[in-house]
Amino acid sequence: MKTDIWATTGPAELGTAASTHTASPLLGAKIMMVDDEPLMTDLIQTHLETEGYSNFVVTNDPRRALEMLRRESPSVVLLDLMMPQMSGFDLLQAIRADRTLRYTPVIVLTAATGSESKLKALKLGATDFLSKPVDSSELVLRVRNTLAFQQYHNRLINFDVVTGLPNEGLFDRSIEAMTARHDEVQGSVALLSITVPECRTLRESLDEAIADDLAKVLARRLERIVQADALGRTTVVGPERAASVARLGRDHFGVLFEGVDGAEGAEGVSALAERVLASLSEPVTLGLLEITPTAWIGVSMWPADGETPEALRKGADLAATHARGQNNPSQVQFASNELNTRSYRKTTLGLQLRGAAQRGELRLHYQPKLDVMTRQIIGAEALVRWQHPDHGLVPPIKFIPLAEELGLINGIGEWVIERACQDAALWARRGLGRVCLAVNVAKPQFVAGNLCASLARALRDNGLAASQLVVEFTESMLVDDMHACVVVMNELRALGVTLSIDDFGTGYSSLSYLKRFPLNELKIDRSFLADLPGASADVAIVRTIIELGHSLGMTVLAEGVETAEQLEVLTRLGCDHYQGFFFSKPMSAEKFELLLASQPAAALRRRA
Repeated sequence: MKTDIWATTGPAELGTAASTHTASPLLGAKIMMVDDEPLMTDLIQTHLETEGYSNFVVTNDPRRALEMLRRESPSVVLLDLMMPQMSGFDLLQAIRADRTLRYTPVIVLTAATGSESKLKALKLGATDFLSKPVDSSELVLRVRNTLAFQQYHNRLINFDVVTGLPNEGLFDRSIEAMTARHDEVQGSVALLSITVPECRTLRESLDEAIADDLAKVLARRLERIVQADALGRTTVVGPERAASVARLGRDHFGVLFEGVDGAEGAEGVSALAERVLASLSEPVTLGLLEITPTAWIGVSMWPADGETPEALRKGADLAATHARGQNNPSQVQFASNELNTRSYRKTTLGLQLRGAAQRGELRLHYQPKLDVMTRQIIGAEALVRWQHPDHGLVPPIKFIPLAEELGLINGIGEWVIERACQDAALWARRGLGRVCLAVNVAKPQFVAGNLCASLARALRDNGLAASQLVVEFTESMLVDDMHACVVVMNELRALGVTLSIDDFGTGYSSLSYLKRFPLNELKIDRSFLADLPGASADVAIVRTIIELGHSLGMTVLAEGVETAEQLEVLTRLGCDHYQGFFFSKPMSAEKFELLLASQPAAALRRRA
């Protein structure tokens, strides 16, 4: 619990006649006096000692003051302005110019009655004033208020105002102080980086106060775990509190342990991390809400994973990010060289991805879509590829998630739409018919609000009919905000483009979703075709999806068709269209153009 400065600095402390004093956290502050008159410094010290202050640094030679300031780091300076050897103005200016001293509070003492000296001192950065001769009550009050404000300011910059935990800056200094005492530290130091996304999502979706209450509950849980665990060692940094537990961001906490010894210590930290997970995951009741938090923990060890606060924090944060990543069964991850290498490659790839479209490195490949009955090409799906100058052709699974993470997906998506329309227009001019092309839309494009305008512009600029463009969505994109999705999809239908739901059957398939969304096409996911024709359950599922789509007035396309037997089953079940390796892998625009030229254009005209 943090000390309330104002509550513990009682009125009795302000009166010179008081014989007893309420304990104050301010009385131990270091007070430095700079005055060429020893009698004045003795008098001020006597007044302050009467109030309980005991830590003084005094010089009657202002020329030595700057060196003493750097060495002593006082909490406040009482500075006379008029001194023969060196004026207080010059010293004040030097203090404010010094990087380590510039924020030190300075109370200036002056016998001048006019405003000129005070204004000059204010411009140079004086904190407060005292007039000579010094009144003892005023002296005590101004020193007390200056120290209180300074301590309050220090708390603001060192502690999280919501939870009372040390913040990122103080936590980093705790790591630095702990690792600097390497001769005293028995074993290693362990750092846990903990992410609890509910702290952020509650703030963004519901209420800031609820998110703050959750953060307070989690903070107390972490403190109890650290206090109760045998691995916890208190690391005192400064006079106020240790930074064993800290809040590093809205949804980010840190825990620090020293005295971790060898493999047994690592196992102990792993067990502790699991206990942290169990504690943080217990339901929290906030008003009418019951929240079950989730957490991901990254662990780094000093000195194995780094010898600086930056290296330890980076290793733990990377491990936490990996723990939260898809396809990772564990919510706890230890830092490793492999993760560091992977992060470096990812960062490098992300930097190279920026501007890839402008440098002409993006390509569109096309996978033909065919009519099940006629076996004729009726269009194609446009699939983006990255022709990396060093790594060759990079598939979308490698860079699309990265583009979404870096906020680049909207720009890449617009490039895909524009380039697909340009290709379709080019093929039409070359007499290859009105080719119908499908483009995939990522969720950030869908929620950005300008998807319809981008499509309309690309169609208009290239002279294409809206019916030549199919926009494909995944099921997971459509369930977060159904009303907003319906609004956008109605806009797209009004534009005249075809709407298709991709990977149907793998996400949130529901008749209610299908009824509400104005879809034209269902795409059966390849996972249902893999065991055809032998798996009777998959045959039944595919039949049901086809009948469902047809009953709702949609065409049905099967993706991932790889064998003649699979195609035969789809033909028998009445599927409309298909695509897959059985006919062709995705190919370059040039090869797809040759393929179009090899078949009659009548099929494309019928489709358009």
